[in-house]
Amino acid sequence: MRRTLYDEAHELFRKTVRTLIEREVAPHFGDWERAGIVDRALYRHAGAAGLLGLTIPEEFGGGGSADFRFEAVIQEEFGASGMLNAGQGILNHNVAVAYLRSVADEQQRARWFPGLASGELLATVAMTEPGTGSDLNAIATRAIRDADTYVLSGAKTFISSAHSSDLVVVACKTGDSGDRGRALSLLVVESGTPGFRRGRNLDKVGQHAADTGELFFDDVAVPAANLLGEENQGFRYLVENLPSERLGIAVVALAHAEAAFGWTLEYCKERHAFGSPIGSFQNSRFALATMRTELDVGSAFVDRQIEALNRGELSAEEAAEAKWWCTDLNRRVLDTCLQLHGGYGYMEEYPIARAWRDGRVMSIYGGTNEIMKELIGRRMLGV
Repeated sequence: MRRTLYDEAHELFRKTVRTLIEREVAPHFGDWERAGIVDRALYRHAGAAGLLGLTIPEEFGGGGSADFRFEAVIQEEFGASGMLNAGQGILNHNVAVAYLRSVADEQQRARWFPGLASGELLATVAMTEPGTGSDLNAIATRAIRDADTYVLSGAKTFISSAHSSDLVVVACKTGDSGDRGRALSLLVVESGTPGFRRGRNLDKVGQHAADTGELFFDDVAVPAANLLGEENQGFRYLVENLPSERLGIAVVALAHAEAAFGWTLEYCKERHAFGSPIGSFQNSRFALATMRTELDVGSAFVDRQIEALNRGELSAEEAAEAKWWCTDLNRRVLDTCLQLHGGYGYMEEYPIARAWRDGRVMSIYGGTNEIMKELIGRRMLGV
């Protein structure tokens, strides 16, 4: 189906993203996979190409655009590249920038925005804790105000760009635990702050080039000037940015599945069994037809959501629909594609193997799909 979501400016930007992937990612990807982390030079190249801080005002070196379609182009190209995890630092950086862009004051903008736009600074968001998953109200990391400083104590885990980030937007408790929705604040912890430690680089099933780790805050003195927005309003800020974050995961999941489908379609034409292409068998044709249809349905749905987000009309619950459905679709498609590849699908030399393991976590991060369904159900029933 022909898509009508993008115009000429977006397609020109797409060429820029593809060029970056071809020149700055593909030649180094194997080394990054083995090292478990992406070279920082990639972020400077991405900043120079205009891929970072798309929403940051032009006066600070950013793109100055509120059009989510440009962000979606980056998500699609990395999702389709077969090197998704090399781009996770860029994607997570832009998520963190969205929080900063929406609530940072003028002094914070002047301090951080130029570096965030150029790639000299890399940002991430730290919400998940060892004993806390998708329930933000259960966050235990706490910051206590002491004059012009917050004393921050606690731990975070499964944090993207944990070892490469310079600025960490930390969701922490500052209010009364019994006051749901008004107990959290967002503090920006800068690399090198005494008491701020990074734990091990977690050994994940997939997405090996994307560094994911633990963060520890041992009575870290964070200047009150690093508070984002108002104290005890962090939950509201997080919720306000959820639609774009969840929709972004849906966009990546679809592009990732679409690429896997393309590889599998070609494989079914070329691979022979019992003297015929495996695509000539009814089971293969039915599987391909099912995937093609579901991918087209998902694309139409997500495109409409992107348009709604640009109009300021997309709710967190509506974006949750796209997040869970598209990541579940990704899981089904990748599993079917690997099966159609047979034994070769389980070999690392085939991109479908890496895509299969890299995609599995999509239904977990950004809020598990079970939580997404719970939020949608609560909204419908008013509970």
